Amino acid sequence: MRLFGLKTCDTCRKALKSLPSAEFVDVRSQGVPESVLSEAFDIFGGGLLNTRSTTWRGLDEEQRARPPLELIQDHPTLMKRPLIERDGALFLGWTPETKTALGVS
Repeated sequence: MRLFGLKTCDTCRKALKSLPSAEFVDVRSQGVPESVLSEAFDIFGGGLLNTRSTTWRGLDEEQRARPPLELIQDHPTLMKRPLIERDGALFLGWTPETKTALGVS
């Protein structure tokens, strides 16, 4: 299991604490493999883009109009997190649904 997130993100830290066996991948320093990012976009679409982040608020309209995958590749902190990969399945966010699917209470 891999957890893609930011080491400074409180939500990612909570998820990692509940999933101690997960391999943590810091998207700021390590990025997200293109294959994982493309699959996540196919599944979650625009929901993969965190439009509530300070990074998003710092972008002008022209930058915001770029394709979401390009934006996330250029600014990894724009990805909603955590993105969790387990046995080929992807989960986005640390929601009750994600916790249930991963067997965490």
